[in-house]
Amino acid sequence: MAVETEARSTDDWMVYVGDQCRAMRLRANWDQETLAQRADVSVGAVKNLEGGKGSSMTTMIKVLRALQRTDWLEALAPRISVSPMQMLKASRHKAPRQRVSRPRKRAHGDL
Repeated sequence: MAVETEARSTDDWMVYVGDQCRAMRLRANWDQETLAQRADVSVGAVKNLEGGKGSSMTTMIKVLRALQRTDWLEALAPRISVSPMQMLKASRHKAPRQRVSRPRKRAHGDL
């Protein structure tokens, strides 16, 4: 029985991502050593990632690039766009710009 997405713990997510990476590696018919070489990471890093034992962001990105799954990264951090209406509303609520005042220069005779 699968754990619901909202109820997954951090450990559950690490296992899930590791399982998905393993499935993609097997689909490519690669062993862990091949993936490690293609991703320029250690075999231990691949084992940790696939085993859900924790991994660095760098390792995950390198492995996903080697597996040609950068779409996963784009889904993780989608491009944020601002609608024209949001831009219009924001421009209406801006405070007027103020200039920085500077002390006036004094003439030689002023004290």
